[in-house]
Amino acid sequence: MFSSGLFDHMPVLETERLVLRRLEMGDAQDIYDYGKDPLVAKHVLWDAYTSVSEARAYIKYMLRKYRAGEPSSWGIEEKATGRIIGTIGYMWYQKDNNAAEVGYSLSRDRWNRGYMTEALKAVIDYSFRDLAINRLEAQHEVENPASGAVMAKCGMAKEGTLRSRLYNKGRYVDVELYSILRKDYISKVKHK
Repeated sequence: MFSSGLFDHMPVLETERLVLRRLEMGDAQDIYDYGKDPLVAKHVLWDAYTSVSEARAYIKYMLRKYRAGEPSSWGIEEKATGRIIGTIGYMWYQKDNNAAEVGYSLSRDRWNRGYMTEALKAVIDYSFRDLAINRLEAQHEVENPASGAVMAKCGMAKEGTLRSRLYNKGRYVDVELYSILRKDYISKVKHK
């Protein structure tokens, strides 16, 4: 079982409009409601949900990761509605390199409203301030440039294209790799 100690406690992170918190079984309907959308699932590594039980299975998976202290995801709760509208979190962590990858998904009816930028900025702040991570990266399919725009708005630098990096939904896809380093983050904070 993996536990670096870093992920033993996933604190609640709060922004102006959002609360990033651990998922609970009561969130299954919300997750199903946005996860059943084929457009939401198009560029992520999971298929659109066909039942609430699939959303429950995902939550059970996250609960196991929380208990094990493994890299995991927060539910993105919209303060105005109290509903989970997406997830964001760590896909992996490499202790030797002090590096991690962040990934996310968001309900389509919340796209283009700055929600994911707000959530990603909170995770970046947490990653460098509280976890002392040195390198945080994220990737998106080339066919999903809106995700890259979110990464750029959050201070992540585009590093390049990884050809046929992932096999997703029956095809190999190219991805754009972005990162932000501890020194970039510290420099940005100093110049605010």
